[in-house]
Amino acid sequence: MSAAIFVVDTPLSHERAALLAARLSLPLFEFMPPDVGYVAALQFCDDHLQLLPADAKQSGPVCVDFCGGANAYRLQGGAELIVKAVRGRSKETLRVLDATAGLGRDSFVLASRGLHVQMLERSPIIAALLADGLERAHHCGDARLEEIVGNMLLQQMDASTYLAELTPEQHPDVIYLDPMFPASDKSALVKKEMRLFQQLFHGADDNYDELLDLSRQRARLRVVVKRPRKSEPLANARPDYALEGKSVRFDVYVSAPDQPVPTP
Repeated sequence: MSAAIFVVDTPLSHERAALLAARLSLPLFEFMPPDVGYVAALQFCDDHLQLLPADAKQSGPVCVDFCGGANAYRLQGGAELIVKAVRGRSKETLRVLDATAGLGRDSFVLASRGLHVQMLERSPIIAALLADGLERAHHCGDARLEEIVGNMLLQQMDASTYLAELTPEQHPDVIYLDPMFPASDKSALVKKEMRLFQQLFHGADDNYDELLDLSRQRARLRVVVKRPRKSEPLANARPDYALEGKSVRFDVYVSAPDQPVPTP
């Protein structure tokens, strides 16, 4: 549904905006076009790229910033449950495939704990936001942050296509899935960016059942699926075990039978 998005052209960012519009095959407008079919716009603001709703009454812009805010909290020890679910009791440096990277927050947590994370993002719009955040983090002058994003590699690609083409030698240790929560979900988990993403990108072609099945065939150790805490398992496939937090749950599907199961 990228046709519902345009790129904002401003004198200070004309060259970058024009390049982005051409790369993503999006229209470039200086002002909001009269076509009410446009839902959102990509705009360069100062040093970062942001996605903002065309309707000014909606919540503010979405961008990727690994230098502060919630990501800074994660560096200080937050969000440990996902690390426990993905790492298990493995002592080795795992190769993790985040097959639904989104804005890269969970990948950032995993990379900050020393895991090597390959990120896949199907949407070229979301991938552009994530790439912008990674690029700024790479040149922020913070050695610790640069080390973390150095463990994060982004590829704009459909996860099912990527997994289908892997050879056995290329199979990741762990595959992580964070399916977009359903549009009817009224919980606090559906934050401003999720509401906007659902409006723009959530469609009938979201075949997470097939993706889970393919992931379980390709993961060397385990597949971890993030779910709302009270929701049904993805594809109604019962996990081997689950780790629960206050609002989310991590369902774990073990591939290697000799892997120890951590105590929730």
